[in-house]
Amino acid sequence: MTSAAPARPPLALDRLATAPGLQVQVIAATPSTNALVAERAREGAPEGLVVVAEHQTAGRGRLDRTWQTPDRAALTFSVLLRPAVPAARWPWLPLLTGYAVARALAADGHDARLKWPNDVLLGPDERKVAGILVERIETPQGPAAVAGVGLNVSTQPEELPLESATSLMIGSGAEPDRTGLLLAILESVREAYVGWVGGEAEGLRAAYLSSCVTVGRDVRVELPGGRALVGRATGVDAGGRLVVRGPDGETAVGAGDVVHVRPMPTDQ
Repeated sequence: MTSAAPARPPLALDRLATAPGLQVQVIAATPSTNALVAERAREGAPEGLVVVAEHQTAGRGRLDRTWQTPDRAALTFSVLLRPAVPAARWPWLPLLTGYAVARALAADGHDARLKWPNDVLLGPDERKVAGILVERIETPQGPAAVAGVGLNVSTQPEELPLESATSLMIGSGAEPDRTGLLLAILESVREAYVGWVGGEAEGLRAAYLSSCVTVGRDVRVELPGGRALVGRATGVDAGGRLVVRGPDGETAVGAGDVVHVRPMPTDQ
């Protein structure tokens, strides 16, 4: 718990203009940065467009879950990507983005880990600090991906949507520099993305696995229609699917087919 109210200064536009290979635009408020970037992608915007909202009022998460952020309390942004890779490799984009965010936070001194596929967790109690939504869209210039990130920075306990969530300020006791943090995350995403497009798939998978707390645990995977898969999460396959060893052997499940993945109680 923090002892002082956060200052929440605005993002520094002059510093964001230095981001290599990116065109960063900051807007005061929008319902969803993903929707805005998707619209601009269809209008022909190039890869590397980044739209950041100081206040996002109707953000969307995986499976159309909704949330909003207090003004200047978070980093809510979307990046336009146009990867020239086979469609079979695209399911790795959400995992790549989550890994890149967690890596940047860890480099900044935060105890950040990943829950498959791309929730970023913080601290020993593994509370969610960031969510990722990557959407594939069709544009006149070909398919594109919009990678959206929502990271709680100075959000206070009473402002959090869930008891299982947290923020960087709650975790560290100090308000981070949002501008510097955004630049670090964008560089981490860019580096991981360039490597992935260039064919470094196995290196990315190994790095992802080293940061993923889901693998190696007993889990309950909740599927549509009330079905569930219970077993040990043994890995992530080449397609980004979680591999679970259950009573009937190993089953691979994709992020789009899963409602929730929950760890089983340790006494079971």
